[in-house]
Formats: sequence, C-alpha cells, structure tokens
Amino acid sequence: MRAGAMRTRRFSRRGFWRGGWLLAAAIALCALSSVPADAQVSTAKPITIKTKTPKSDTAKFAGTVLHANIAQITVRGKDNEMVVRTFPLSGEVSEQMQKIVDRGGYQYGDKVVVTYDPVSNTALKIKGKPSKPI
Repeated sequence: MRAGAMRTRRFSRRGFWRGGWLLAAAIALCALSSVPADAQVSTAKPITIKTKTPKSDTAKFAGTVLHANIAQITVRGKDNEMVVRTFPLSGEVSEQMQKIVDRGGYQYGDKVVVTYDPVSNTALKIKGKPSKPI
C-alpha cells in the first residue's frame, strides 16, 4: 500500500454502518416520543369567563357651539379647543332642534354637551341652554 492511502478514503464501511444504526435508533425514538401520554388528557370542565359588557353604548362630548341647524351641529371641544366635531342629528333630536331653531336656535359660543353614538357618530341628545337670538 502506498503512503497516505488510508487518508484518501473518507468513510470507512464500519463507520457508515454505525451511523446508519444510530440514525435508525433516532427515528424510532422520535416516533415513540410523539405518542400522547395519558396525563395530558384532561376531562375537567372548561373554565368559563364572564365578559364585561359596556355600561352604555353612548359617549359624551362637551364644548361650545360653532354652528347648528336642524340637520347637524358643529361643536368645539371644551378641554381641547383644537378638536372640532360635527354630529349629524338623529330623528328625535332633529325634531327638538326644529323647535329650538324656531325660537332662535343655538348661537356661536353656547355651551352644550352632545350625547352621541360612537359607532355612527350620530347625536342622540343635546343638553345645553340656547342663548337669546341676536
């Protein structure tokens, strides 16, 4: 045999068969470990959690009137004067607003609290005293 002949052969047959048996043993171990144990199965009743329902479906916005008519009202925020919101009026509030407009209506600067539906942004109630017409 020539010098260094054993180095050229990278895998010996004996080592190859040992690796094959180790691979087969690892696969068998993985297959057996994936079977669920009896301790993991639970027959207890599920835990029920009570969800909190919102107290009301309305929100309030307090501020001063910029413009009001029988269709909508525009209000500037009381706490933050940069916030200006316009609320379309619901049917009932529109009828009440018609009566208020007949007597002079809300004027610029009147203080009001608008109760509105946060989903549709529709005014459900307007609380505030309209000032005397100019």
